[in-house]
Amino acid sequence: MTGAADGQAAGTGQPSGRRPAGRRPARTGRRPGASDTRDRILVAARTAFGELGFEGATIRDVAGRAGVDPALVHHYFGTKQRLFVAAMEIPRDVATVIPRALDGPPEELGERIARNVLELWDSPAMRPLMLGIVRSAATDPVAAGMFRQVLAEGPFLAMAQATDRPDADLRATLVGTQLVGLAMARYIVKVDPIASADREVLVRAIGPTLQRYLTGDLGGDRGGDLGGAEPLG
Repeated sequence: MTGAADGQAAGTGQPSGRRPAGRRPARTGRRPGASDTRDRILVAARTAFGELGFEGATIRDVAGRAGVDPALVHHYFGTKQRLFVAAMEIPRDVATVIPRALDGPPEELGERIARNVLELWDSPAMRPLMLGIVRSAATDPVAAGMFRQVLAEGPFLAMAQATDRPDADLRATLVGTQLVGLAMARYIVKVDPIASADREVLVRAIGPTLQRYLTGDLGGDRGGDLGGAEPLG
């Protein structure tokens, strides 16, 4: 017999602090790196949906881009539809477009909207979301719903309502369709010279059109009262 019993510090009778070989301490709480893994999957999904749309992107492709097993994508998000909804969630930063666009002379509202929207679309964080929704709207009902919300219920409607026109919903949708058409030409189809044009050139070109949609005459004197109010200011 040695001077100390197995598992006890010599002369104290207390545990030595050594664990038996092969035994590991029990883990508690969230698995380390779980949040980082989920975030990597979301970033990869935004890129995949932005490049390929809902129909073209696959769980396997997203997993490959994120560097994880496809089973992990299913673990965190279940289905491709749920992954799409999570990945395409519009950041809260988009809400800042409204006060920025409204802050300034009323007669320059159209140009400010064009400038702020193009700045958003040119940002690496926002462009995949915009492209993913636009590319997917024709084939996926959830994406189509998101698309309609952007056009008719989002920041465009808030800005149109701020002009105090009775047909704000129509005006907001006209602004949205104009900008989505620009996005298709510039970022998806990449039609030159639109695709390579300087941002300010596009702002000056489409700003007056957006201004008319928001505050000008929509042709109410030629078939229905669509909003013949005088421009703001």
